[in-house]
Amino acid sequence: MTEATEGIERIDAATRERVQRRTLRIVMLAQVLGGAGLAAGITVGALIAADLLGGEGFAGLPIALFTLGSGLTAFLLGRVARRRGRRISLSGGFFAGAVGAVGVIIAAATVNLPLLFLALFVYGAGTATNLQARYAATDLALPDRRGQAVSRALVWTTVGAVAGPNLVAPLGGFAASLGLPPLTGPFLLAAVAYAGAGLAITILMRPDPLLLSRRIEEQEAASAGPRSVGRASRRLVVAGAVTMVCTQVAMVATMTMTPVAMHHHGHGIGAVGLVISAHVAAMYLPSPLSGWLADRYGRTVTALAAGAVLLAAGLVAGLASGDSLVLMMAGLMLLGLGWNLGLLAGTALVVDGTLPHTRPQTQGSIDVLIALSGAGAGVSSGLLVAATNFATLAIVGGLIGLLLVPVLTWAARDPTPAAA
Repeated sequence: MTEATEGIERIDAATRERVQRRTLRIVMLAQVLGGAGLAAGITVGALIAADLLGGEGFAGLPIALFTLGSGLTAFLLGRVARRRGRRISLSGGFFAGAVGAVGVIIAAATVNLPLLFLALFVYGAGTATNLQARYAATDLALPDRRGQAVSRALVWTTVGAVAGPNLVAPLGGFAASLGLPPLTGPFLLAAVAYAGAGLAITILMRPDPLLLSRRIEEQEAASAGPRSVGRASRRLVVAGAVTMVCTQVAMVATMTMTPVAMHHHGHGIGAVGLVISAHVAAMYLPSPLSGWLADRYGRTVTALAAGAVLLAAGLVAGLASGDSLVLMMAGLMLLGLGWNLGLLAGTALVVDGTLPHTRPQTQGSIDVLIALSGAGAGVSSGLLVAATNFATLAIVGGLIGLLLVPVLTWAARDPTPAAA
């Protein structure tokens, strides 16, 4: 052992692979629970706001608020992870989401608007944490397996996220039996689910994958020099961020107003839950395919495919305009698929373009941009529909996918070697 490597405990490939498999199992469990938690706000958040505030123009406010909360949480999670690792940052975020869900229940039951706004903001912590968990899946993954690592984490979100909207009716009945407004039922599930995810991370995520990846980076740098671990690439990071921001804006804007548009056209809460659950399934279930595409054919090709699918989603959902249940479901499923392709490709681009010691802070900052853009999309969606109609909103959302073409073309010319 040379002097440069003294004090660095050797971590072999077998140990790395073993901890990676364990981390993936823990992340998948947390994603199941976190998926159930995030589905509450998607499904009934806009309806609660419409009831308490009166009018469709305010329907986008809940998603705007918990998306803003998600942005602040993403910023904090990135910095906590950089100092303390994934376990502390992710468990704290999930617990905060559970507190926010309880606050929404109390606010709706007491018609307390200030508390509702604050609780929705805090509830966004769960959404941010559920997304940040995908990065934990990549901390120890080899470069050519990062897309698949993210996909394995995300696909398990499907279980909770699809179950949540389909439980709206029974959860509403349960909430009513407790003397609570029926629409608060999904938030009861969210409180339990987020708390469970926080406990799972706290108890099981040992050793911490991010801290271990840093030790591996130090080990490689000490034994073979800094060039062995690659260099950061600003173009890849920018391309990944733009991909995720564009797909988030298109998805949030259209999804936010879907329950309201369907309700306006006479569809009941059961039909709304069915469409949203199909949309959420398409957001996460295709993850293995998206991850394989990103690793096999490249991040850029996968991101361009995301833009094309988003455009198709906007056209189909715009044609449905809230009236046709079949077309609305098809449009929302395409919307979910486009988001999935963009998230997988964008995440992999960001990981490829960063190094372990700076990666969490960069990831957190990018998720802030994603959250803020989503918040703007949530607010704007209600105002745009109030001024025009749902069809216009859906088509505008689809056109956003075209913005990816010039950015990805620019990033593809980057000569910088990707980080390991």
